[in-house]
Amino acid sequence: MGEADVQKPGSAGVGAPPLVLTVAGSDSGGGAGIQADLKTMLALGVHGMSVLTAVTAQNSRGVHGVWDLPAEAVRAQYRAVADDIGVDAVKTGMLSSAELVELVAELIGSTGAPAVVDPVSVSKHGDPLLAASALDAVRHRLLPAATVVTPNLDEVAQLTGVRVEDEPGMRRAAEALLKLGPRWVLVKGGHLAGEAVDLLTDGTEEHLLRAPRLDNRHTHGTGCTLASAIASHLALGLPVPEAVARAKEYVTGAIAAGFRLGSGIGPVDHGWRTRGR
Repeated sequence: MGEADVQKPGSAGVGAPPLVLTVAGSDSGGGAGIQADLKTMLALGVHGMSVLTAVTAQNSRGVHGVWDLPAEAVRAQYRAVADDIGVDAVKTGMLSSAELVELVAELIGSTGAPAVVDPVSVSKHGDPLLAASALDAVRHRLLPAATVVTPNLDEVAQLTGVRVEDEPGMRRAAEALLKLGPRWVLVKGGHLAGEAVDLLTDGTEEHLLRAPRLDNRHTHGTGCTLASAIASHLALGLPVPEAVARAKEYVTGAIAAGFRLGSGIGPVDHGWRTRGR
């Protein structure tokens, strides 16, 4: 095999789609976590790969158990993918311990690909997914490695102490987050009254992304889906503002088509475009 026949890590082979790696926990109910990430990536035309950080036992009613994988297993998965196949964009999700946060920050910092950080701390059902002892590692190790960080308002308050109640509050929160080192901040305002508005900024330019508020309680996996959609569009070569705008359009459609599953909160529909919803 000649040098020209060897595929370089970070570049997909001829005819292959862009390569996106998710570093996150498993959701046994299939609505969030690794499962939501891979469904989103498939829907958006990229090749999804995964590094499993934790196994959860969860369903439509909540999280019933969490088991972290050892740090050496996380490192081995990441290196196996990055050193052979390559990575065009990375998305991080559930990293429940300081040790895992620091490890993943080190790994994505050495990869050279855009990184979308979803600082998951609480599940849709209110179950804690991030140890309090890991918050400092998120602030000072993970966020500086992020191309885009995508906190909801509860996560903003945990990370910065800023409690957002209106759009001006979103700007204050974004300023506080940018001081922690990410290139771009997307403050998700889905918990505010009125339209579903998100604020994207790098401290120089600002974009307000608005969508109608949808009357559908089946929204499990929204945050994972949005972050994965952003990473997918970055891997496809779009600049951050366009990648985020297209991701919001996709997740808005997925929320509108969210469906009942079990007796609690159902998932968004990652395949809504193929089903014509």
